[in-house]
Amino acid sequence: MTRTLEWKVNLDLLEDGDTTEARAVLDTGSSTITGHGSARRNPQDEDVPLIGDELAAGRAMGDLARRLTRLAYKDIGEVGAGMPGEGDWDAPCGWSTPNR
Repeated sequence: MTRTLEWKVNLDLLEDGDTTEARAVLDTGSSTITGHGSARRNPQDEDVPLIGDELAAGRAMGDLARRLTRLAYKDIGEVGAGMPGEGDWDAPCGWSTPNR
């Protein structure tokens, strides 16, 4: 079975003085998940707004990724699939974490 989905991520940045705040919002069509991030420039550092934008945006997307992964783990538990390291290793499991 093949299916195609389109999920949209909106990234908003707000700079105020030496601080940049970011919000990343994932819209799946049926729900939204929001991640937050911020960056603050040391007043002694050169003022390069792009660096604050990149840091805040990266942190917001990282937070969004952690929240989405946590939601997936919750959903896995709710369908009774279990996670690697739980229960019987020989039991079939539809989801697993990649080998590191």
